[in-house]
Amino acid sequence: MNIEELLQLSAAKAIKNLYGADVDINLLQLQKTKKEFEGHLTLVVFPLLRISKKKPEDTAQDIGQWLQDNEPAIEKFNVIKGFLNLSISPAYWTRLLNTIAQTPDYGTVKAESGAPLVMIEYSSPNTNKPLHLGHVRNNLLGWSISKILEAAGNRVVKTNIVNDRGIHICKSMLAWLKWGNGETPETSGKKGDHLIGDYYVAFDKHYREEVKELVAQGMDEEQAKQEAPLIKDAHEMLVKWEQNDPEVRALWRKMNEWVYAGFDETYKALGVSFDKIYYESETYLEGKEKVEEGLEKGLFYRRDDNSVWADLTNEGLDEKLLLRSDGTSVYMTQDIGTAKLRFQDFPIDKMVYVVGNEQNYHFQVLSILLDKLGFKWGKDLVHFSYGMVELPNGKMKSREGTVVDADDLIATMIQDARQMSADKVNKLEGITEQEAQEIARIVGMGALKYFILKVDARKNMLFNPEESIDFNGNTGPFIQYTYARIRSVLRKANAAGINYAVNLNELTPVNDKEQDLIQNISQFPTIVQQAATEFSPSTIANYCYDLVKEYNQFYHDYTILGESIEEKRQLRLKLSEQVSNVVKTGMDLLGIEVPERM
Repeated sequence: MNIEELLQLSAAKAIKNLYGADVDINLLQLQKTKKEFEGHLTLVVFPLLRISKKKPEDTAQDIGQWLQDNEPAIEKFNVIKGFLNLSISPAYWTRLLNTIAQTPDYGTVKAESGAPLVMIEYSSPNTNKPLHLGHVRNNLLGWSISKILEAAGNRVVKTNIVNDRGIHICKSMLAWLKWGNGETPETSGKKGDHLIGDYYVAFDKHYREEVKELVAQGMDEEQAKQEAPLIKDAHEMLVKWEQNDPEVRALWRKMNEWVYAGFDETYKALGVSFDKIYYESETYLEGKEKVEEGLEKGLFYRRDDNSVWADLTNEGLDEKLLLRSDGTSVYMTQDIGTAKLRFQDFPIDKMVYVVGNEQNYHFQVLSILLDKLGFKWGKDLVHFSYGMVELPNGKMKSREGTVVDADDLIATMIQDARQMSADKVNKLEGITEQEAQEIARIVGMGALKYFILKVDARKNMLFNPEESIDFNGNTGPFIQYTYARIRSVLRKANAAGINYAVNLNELTPVNDKEQDLIQNISQFPTIVQQAATEFSPSTIANYCYDLVKEYNQFYHDYTILGESIEEKRQLRLKLSEQVSNVVKTGMDLLGIEVPERM
């Protein structure tokens, strides 16, 4: 229990004793005392006046006096109008620090057997192109949300749905047949996902040329897009795929395997993984069955052209196509089928879809449809809707080959980190080239991940690699460097035989900076729970930054190893150690490693 929670409970007892009333704990608003006033925490008493039936100053005086008399953590108090400023006793801070140091996995909660089972879907790539910067944000958000929910005491299953069928896949396949000359990842030296992505771009280039030529012959553009030979061939290939044509299916399997091998390399570099991967080619038929089932129950209806629709006008939406007139499925059908398989595989309590905000309407509809079809979590599914990643030169377009490739981005970030940290790393004694490269990898990936995750996920963001790799300011490398600095201090203390593992004497004096740091790390469990409730990696990221910024000020103002008074030195070392532990745990929840040396 942190100090805020302790004082909320004590203030509730005070109100019960003073005024004979039970109070909603949410009315007891505690905040950090402003720097110009004396105290650590301030209780706002205005919401309590209807209970006390007294003036704000008198109410604050009553509660403050009761807390000073009855709550050992309170040393003194003062009242400024309707604000009760509470000063915490020095002994409380040392007890709290001792407790934190003795708590295994501080800040996190292990899931019990009956804990809610939350499934997180993220990544959702297409097998016609490599992962790009938008996928990077998606994967990092999905992984971090999974880690945060686990840390808050949930059971979590991480899943991926691979879009491995459809016209876009056939475009790459057709282009490879026409212009590939049997090229493979081995003969080309390219990752499989990059190789297939090149043919997707090639298809679009030739297709646009065909459309242009037809328009020049007098055809209007929309008709030309439908009549171009390439698109007709691609649709014909899709029909053959649907009919299980052995040649088309064999080519499809071969090219998909190339892509999956490429994806696996990128996922490993990003540090993400999945407990279960689903494939659209396996789920769309299940979706068609569920739609047919809904049709029989009168949940959906069939039009004269044989297409199947859901009428959602009573829900304030429009009509939604579920099966085309030729019986082929749409994305909504596939998502229904995937939901069916997932619910068979796992007793899901909550489903979280990490998908960009351009799909807001899709998930609004999906939630209604799943609820109609009887999925208990359908109505309460969470669409974790995040903004797009934008670049200084505009939006990315896969067909035109203007995306920021994930693999290129990762390699560039690591190389930039190597150059930026060269002076620092080269000064480390006894470091090998391999260790230097590993530090560069950790710092480069930390820069990338932190820059993306510190931003409120709901907002569009502008990605700037140069800003992300800076060793100053609100960046991953700044936090990593502070962690490495603390670990260096602790190594020196251990080498000197200084024992800071002992429990601190409660009479050890604690200065204002030390109190602020202890108070800050005591809030970490609450921050984790808040981040889980709000599905907010940025809450963890910005907490870590605020903590290391505060620690760096403390490090600048006070000596640690050179402190002559043993009890003070032990306190500062123990405090430094706990700050480093919280930073490591917090960064891990973002999927970010922290180096022991840097």
